Amino acid sequence: MKNYNLLAITNPSLTVECGGESIQTPPIKNFQENPNFPINIYLMKVYLPVDEDYAPAIELKVTDHRDFGYKPVVGHATVRSMNQYYCDPWEERKAHALPARGISSYPTKSLSGSRQRISSDEEEEVDWWSKYYVSVGDLAKSGNYLERGFDNVKIYNCELEEVPEFQGLQDFCQTFRLYRGRVKDDDPVVGGEFKGLFRIYPLPEDPNIPPPPRQFQEIPENTSQECLVRVYIIRAFNLQPKDRNGLCDPYVKIRLGKKKAGEREDYIPNTLEPVFGRMYELLCSIPLEKDLKITFCDFDIFPPDDVIGDITIDLENRLLSRHGASCGLPQSYCVSGPSQWRDQLLPSELLENYARSKNLAQPEIREDGSRAIFKGKTYHLSDFEAQVPAHGRLGPAKERLALHLLHACGLVPEHIETRTLHSAAHPGFEQGKVQMWVDIFPESLGEPGPPFDITPRTPQRYELRCIIWNTKDVDLEDTNIFGDRMSDIYVKGWLDGLEEDSQKTDVHYRSLAGEGNFNWRFVFTMDYLPMEQVCVLTKKQHFWSLDETMQKVPPKLIIQIWDNDKFSADDFLGILEMNLTKIPRPAKRPRDCTAKMLMEDSAAPATASSSPLHRHKEKHISLFVQKNLRGWWPCIVFEKDKPRVSVGKEELPGQEGLWLPGCRRDSPGGLFCDPPSSAFIVTASLSSSPKILLEHFPNKTRRIFLALFIALVLFLLAHFIYSAPVSLLGAGWETGLPKGVRA
Repeated sequence: MKNYNLLAITNPSLTVECGGESIQTPPIKNFQENPNFPINIYLMKVYLPVDEDYAPAIELKVTDHRDFGYKPVVGHATVRSMNQYYCDPWEERKAHALPARGISSYPTKSLSGSRQRISSDEEEEVDWWSKYYVSVGDLAKSGNYLERGFDNVKIYNCELEEVPEFQGLQDFCQTFRLYRGRVKDDDPVVGGEFKGLFRIYPLPEDPNIPPPPRQFQEIPENTSQECLVRVYIIRAFNLQPKDRNGLCDPYVKIRLGKKKAGEREDYIPNTLEPVFGRMYELLCSIPLEKDLKITFCDFDIFPPDDVIGDITIDLENRLLSRHGASCGLPQSYCVSGPSQWRDQLLPSELLENYARSKNLAQPEIREDGSRAIFKGKTYHLSDFEAQVPAHGRLGPAKERLALHLLHACGLVPEHIETRTLHSAAHPGFEQGKVQMWVDIFPESLGEPGPPFDITPRTPQRYELRCIIWNTKDVDLEDTNIFGDRMSDIYVKGWLDGLEEDSQKTDVHYRSLAGEGNFNWRFVFTMDYLPMEQVCVLTKKQHFWSLDETMQKVPPKLIIQIWDNDKFSADDFLGILEMNLTKIPRPAKRPRDCTAKMLMEDSAAPATASSSPLHRHKEKHISLFVQKNLRGWWPCIVFEKDKPRVSVGKEELPGQEGLWLPGCRRDSPGGLFCDPPSSAFIVTASLSSSPKILLEHFPNKTRRIFLALFIALVLFLLAHFIYSAPVSLLGAGWETGLPKGVRA
């Protein structure tokens, strides 16, 4: 209730009028501490027409009792749709009894003794996001989640209140807006809310006939409940831009009563589809603090920040609804993992509470969980579980069978709801959507289960090592002084999205046959998400940008062959683009390396579970699985949007890259290649120098140089023969020379 004439509402009472009859409730004595009425059930006898369409409306008026007998009307409402309240009291005498999640006198037991713990060495390769991606249909990011047999989560494309089978979560009590003054169609003034429910049924005309049973005989206790509320914010999309660049910097603010959560510094920069992956815990007292308000704001350097949109969730309706909307039911009862049971009560206890609220016979479940009798029918665990999942996380069979019976009762499953954001500045226009869910745990029922960890996946640092060894059949773009075609070849490479970190080899000058000899290693680092098979890039879009923008791109290696020119731009000779998760199988020999290798239809990447024979037959290989590849790949060039026949063949004997985070050259084991030493480089250069010398000169020039070389050798040999006897005589050898002359 909002203030009236600048004063707070202190002692309100409700007047109900229909068909000339009226009743008035006693005033609420302490409205600020307990807004519930002291008496909750009233019987009102009214003469109504037989035809329901002509029934008069129900008028509601809220009066505040103030000093000196002043009783202003602080809110009123009109209920015109009467057909929804007609009922048969004999069939529905227990339809709205104690909800399944209400305060119960049933003795609860601690879950600590019933939950089993899995040893720490059995760590799963899946997480909660694997469960999410499987549920939305993106199997490429889920890993082996399905193979392990874990559960899915229900994705609702609307608010939970809009799901038809849950009746707006107003099966226990409905919410009526109270207006002030004259109600106008365009913009009525809302003064507060009234929560209640009506049931209309006929009374017998004969006084000797016993009256039908009254409705609402069992309701929860009329006291406030201390609850723990967990709010899971997964992601938002289609947000309205608030910055000049057409994006926004969203962050979350949560308000529940006087408690707040969410920090302004936790914004996600430059995006309209942020992935939050955050969980907030708040304590509240229901119904005093029943409205959960979630606001999405745009971060600005100088406050105040722009409000993108907000949503409001009525927690009281979820807590009191007989559909069990306070905590959704997972598909199976697991003691750990991404589908761990998190409710305060065991499934068998929830089933007994549900049967008591519906005035049904208590279920009979065997201790071994093989059979159960519920609603007069016999159920077996084998009817629900055809085979046991491979993850080994299931709990006792008794609780698993009880959970399957709860699902048959139409309760709210484990879910993710999609809520629409609205803004008071732009009424009637959608400001975006958010995927989220809320769990409510009354403190009177004990400790809740552990929360889900929905923190977004963090990338791992990988190092890619690519050795450029040889090139062959490269196009010749230049002409030397002898009129022969030639090229000065060098190779350039980078990872897609990281062009500023490109690397290139030295230049192989004067190649006449399209061959280049290199012993050059590229070393690239990347932040890689193995589960999603993408690289995470964080960099500023412009030099004046204040924050870095995160992008996810495929791990693609780009290799280009260029012709080096001194006085003009270098000539482009060919390109090779390879997705590291789907690399074409290399050719062992240059003559087997063709452009067809890159044009073939892509096959599924190899997995760790693939057999060696299966991996041998695959046309594409994941470097993250095989770790090391060597061979020839074609570099192509496009002419008129069509790939030309291979213009170059490149030998990469070591795409040896994928060092896991923390791995170094001096780490023990796990190294795929040693760092190239200077001695090895020199040896390679000397061994290839004759080949390079003969390659760089034409045939006639070779003959001239060969003749000069032979003449030089003969000259040196003759000189040696002529000078040999003189050098062998020594200082004391006498000859026929004149006296005093030494040879």
